[in-house]
Amino acid sequence: MPDHEADQILNPRLKPREREQLLETAQLLEEHRPVPRPTFRGQLARRLRADSAGPGRARRLIAAYAGSGLGLLMVVAVGLAGIGPLAA
Repeated sequence: MPDHEADQILNPRLKPREREQLLETAQLLEEHRPVPRPTFRGQLARRLRADSAGPGRARRLIAAYAGSGLGLLMVVAVGLAGIGPLAA
C-alpha cells in the first residue's frame, strides 16, 4: 500500500529502490528517536507553565526601540540642517 504522505514529501523522480531506502531510514529515525531525560522534561514543563515576564518587559523594549529610533532621526535631521558634528 503506497504512503500518500511520503509521496508528497519525496521527490517524484526518485527510483523505487531509493524511495524504499529513504522511507526505511525515516521509519528507523522515528522509532529510535531519543527521549529527553525526565529532569530536563520537568524543568522545561515548569518553565513553560511559569508566568512570563508580562507586558512590562515588552513595553520597555518598545520604548527602548522607539527612543533609539527617534535619537537616530534627530541625528539625521541635525545633519541635514547643516549643523552638528556630521555637517559637511
